[in-house]
Amino acid sequence: MCNLYRMTKGTQEVAKLFAVEADDRANFASEVYPGYPGLVVAEGRARAMAWGFPLVLKGRRGQPLKPKPVTNARDDKLATAFWRDSFARRRCLVPVSQWAEPRGPTGRMTRSWYALPDREVIAVAGLWRHTPEWGDCYTLVMADASPWMADVHDRMPVILDPEEWHCWTHGSPDEAMALVRTWPEPLLAEHTRDRWVDGKPMGDQGALF
Repeated sequence: MCNLYRMTKGTQEVAKLFAVEADDRANFASEVYPGYPGLVVAEGRARAMAWGFPLVLKGRRGQPLKPKPVTNARDDKLATAFWRDSFARRRCLVPVSQWAEPRGPTGRMTRSWYALPDREVIAVAGLWRHTPEWGDCYTLVMADASPWMADVHDRMPVILDPEEWHCWTHGSPDEAMALVRTWPEPLLAEHTRDRWVDGKPMGDQGALF
């Protein structure tokens, strides 16, 4: 599942590409991590939301614990209670430059970045909702991985073509579900030696310092 991605374009550029208004107060980093703000296109605006729906957990004594951000919604889980209302009523577009997956054995995992060869901005299918914990939040919708990244992970973000954007955000749930599929075209892969945990270069022996 995707728990790290890049968005290297600014709010105004994204708003122009998606033909929506820009929220100039949107504040997000070029690398987006779970629980942090990312840029989202929803309700006619490009604006920042927190990445991940809060999953409220309880401790062994029943006390509430810090919520965990759920950053990905699997295609086969969209009808479950956790996602159902957002899928029916609040679908959004998430602009992404590249997304990352960990590659390699535990303790020595590095970052592999994926993108489309001919696009600087990818529109990923997303869901959003308002939460009492973090305000407006969003998640990415996932489908089976394509052959171009299946050796690293079995899931990938659902990528939408421009002619599909309106149907995803405004169509019926059945129409939107028809767009949830594995991307059929080649991906551009960048396998780095940057450590998954912090993005710093791996040592010569691949050990974490």
